[in-house]
Amino acid sequence: MIIVNVKDNESVDRALKRFKKKFERTGVLKELRSRAYFEKPSIAKRKQKERAVYKQQLFADQNY
Repeated sequence: MIIVNVKDNESVDRALKRFKKKFERTGVLKELRSRAYFEKPSIAKRKQKERAVYKQQLFADQNY
């Protein structure tokens, strides 16, 4: 359960923004979307490798 303490004289918008950040960090929504449909483990591994290669290429490009 996510708890956000609202401080004195703090706007609701600011508290809502902090709640959204905390909620995003927990990864609940990401996991919910991944469970929406079944993905074979072999395909999941393949996608994970593709993402890793992509990130590695991005990082290598930034160093030059």
